[in-house]
Amino acid sequence: MPFQHLTPSIGHTESGANTIVELVNAAATKVWQPYMHHQTFEVENAGEIVVDDGQQLRIASGEADGLCCGTFGELLQGQLPIGSPSPDSHFLVTMPIAVFARAHFMPIAGTRSVTVYPPHKVKAKRLAENLLMALGASGGILLLKSELPEGKGLASSSADLVATARSIACCLKRRVPTTLIEKLMAEIEPSDGVMYPGVVAYQQRACRLISFLGQMPPLAIVGIDEGGTVETVDYDQRRGEISGDYRAEYQHLLDRAQTAIAQGDTATIGAVATASALLHQERFPKKHLDRMLKASAETGALGVIVAHSGTMIGIIVDRIAPDFPQKLQSVVDSVSTIDQSPQIYLTVS
Repeated sequence: MPFQHLTPSIGHTESGANTIVELVNAAATKVWQPYMHHQTFEVENAGEIVVDDGQQLRIASGEADGLCCGTFGELLQGQLPIGSPSPDSHFLVTMPIAVFARAHFMPIAGTRSVTVYPPHKVKAKRLAENLLMALGASGGILLLKSELPEGKGLASSSADLVATARSIACCLKRRVPTTLIEKLMAEIEPSDGVMYPGVVAYQQRACRLISFLGQMPPLAIVGIDEGGTVETVDYDQRRGEISGDYRAEYQHLLDRAQTAIAQGDTATIGAVATASALLHQERFPKKHLDRMLKASAETGALGVIVAHSGTMIGIIVDRIAPDFPQKLQSVVDSVSTIDQSPQIYLTVS
C-alpha cells in the first residue's frame, strides 16, 4: 500500500473518520483505557477545548495522575519520497514499551506559572503553562516521575509532555483534543507519537499523525545502552536530507510495517526494524550493531532495533513463540557478552 493511500491526518475525509474510529476503539481497550480518560480524537480545531456537557467526570482514586508510555527507539525512521502528501518527509514508526512517565498536577488559584519538580523538566513546565493558558485555568505545581532515562532515545521528553497534558486535563476534569496536545508539543521540540494508543507512523517534526497502524504483537526487547546522551533538538538540526533511492526504500519498509503489524507478522516486524537500523548506520552509527546483529542471528531472534536519535540498541524476541523462555535466556546470555547490564523491555500489546 503506497504512502499516498495512508491516512495523512485526522480529518473530515472518510479515511480520516475511519482512523478516528480505530483510535477511539484502541483507546477504549483494557490496555490503553487507563491512560486515555481525558484525551479525545474528535476532529476539533487545535484551539478548541471539549467541555463535558454538564456531566461530572468520575475519577477513581489514583486516576488524577497522567501516564504515558515510552517507545524503544523506533521500529522505523527515515524520510519518504518527495511528492508525498506532506511537505515534511521525515517520519518514524513507534515501538511502544511498558515503561512510563507519570505526572501529577495540583492547581493553585491566582497564579499563572507552573512550578515543576524535578526543576530541570523545563519542557514539561512550558507545555503545562501553555495548556493551562489555552484552558483559561490557573497555574500550580507539577510533579513528574519517569522510568524512562533521559537522552537515550526512549521518548522520555515526549512521554513527560503527554503525561503532563493528561494530568492537567484529568485534574481539571476537561477533555482535551489530541490535536491541541500535538500543537503545543510541536512548539517545543520534535516528538514521538506516544500520545496515540498503539503503533503509529508519525511526523515527528510537525507532531502530526500519518497513520494508525494497529497494536504491536507481544514482543520483548533485550536492550543495551551504548552510553552518552542525545538531545532531540540538536540531533534534528544536524540531520541532512537523503537520496531518492533511500527514500524509496523507506517507503517500501513503511508499507511492509503497516501490513506486518495488521497481520501480527513478527518476523517481518523484526526484518523492518533491522533494515531501518542498517540504513541509519551511516548517519548515526551504533558501535555494537554488528555484534548485536550476529547475536540475533545466532539465537534465532527476530532482529535488531535501534534508537535512531539515541543511544539504545536491542534484539527483538517474540513473546508468544512456544520457545520464548529459552529464546529470551539465550539472547540475554549472548547480549551479556557485549554489555554486562542488558535490560528487558516489553511492548505494550
